[in-house]
Amino acid sequence: MTTIEIVEVSPRDGLQNEKTLLSTGDKLALIGKAIDAGVRRMEVASFVNPKKVPQMADAEAVMAGLPARDDVTYVGLALNERGFERAVAAHVDEVNFAVMASDTFNRRNQGADAFETARQLTTIADNAQGKIPIGVTIGTAFGCPFEGEVSLDRVLSLVEAIAATLPREIALADTIGVATPRDVAERVGAVRDRYPDVPIRCHFHNTRNTGIANAWAAIEAGATTLDSSLGGVGGCPFAPAATGNIATEDLVYMLDRAGIATGLDLGACIDTAQWLEGKLGHAVPGQVMKAGAFPAPA
Repeated sequence: MTTIEIVEVSPRDGLQNEKTLLSTGDKLALIGKAIDAGVRRMEVASFVNPKKVPQMADAEAVMAGLPARDDVTYVGLALNERGFERAVAAHVDEVNFAVMASDTFNRRNQGADAFETARQLTTIADNAQGKIPIGVTIGTAFGCPFEGEVSLDRVLSLVEAIAATLPREIALADTIGVATPRDVAERVGAVRDRYPDVPIRCHFHNTRNTGIANAWAAIEAGATTLDSSLGGVGGCPFAPAATGNIATEDLVYMLDRAGIATGLDLGACIDTAQWLEGKLGHAVPGQVMKAGAFPAPA
């Protein structure tokens, strides 16, 4: 049976654009529920400027409150050297370092051009070698809200610079939800062809309702890991009209029905998405949490 790893991002990407600031206790409860649902790799915090992203201001407190689990990988997001140092000091199991494919978005997000950030990553990776795994996400890999289309050549040149740092994986992220399955097949396929030994993760936002179709295209093109967010919550504070990630329960439903193993329990994912909706105080985008599983559980 084919197996796809799902990385849960609701505690990080899922909450960073929310007007409702969840307490540290609620974040820890969300993480605990996700673990109970079968999640074994999860982005739990973002080590960014708390003045710019106040939803993530308690990153260290979240890390300090996490249950010690040898079978769960806690991932922290970093955008620069300072963020990386904070993440390591907080004892994350893995760092997800992000670089935007377009310079304009990278400047707004990280205060530097894309390749300048990639050069920072080279120094960080050299110092971290053998100490902590680093995965790298290329944001706006399918399009930028400020520059428009992002060429495949641009993405591949950034992949080349990142691959030289020997990351544990490279992720292609559709930060603003503009990709179609054709785009995904092309870009994931191109990276696979050039770097067949580097695992590929994909991160899709469902802004234009293509996220689940894109997830399927990514699997067919050779991606082994997909990000998702319970209830479909999420969005980038620096992306205009940003909307949520593909919903974990929607993704699990599709993969379960297709005979693809994820290790996640659909019923528990639905329950957790509904709990999160209550905590946020507004409807969230997930569909399966509303319609339920099929066939209905006995």
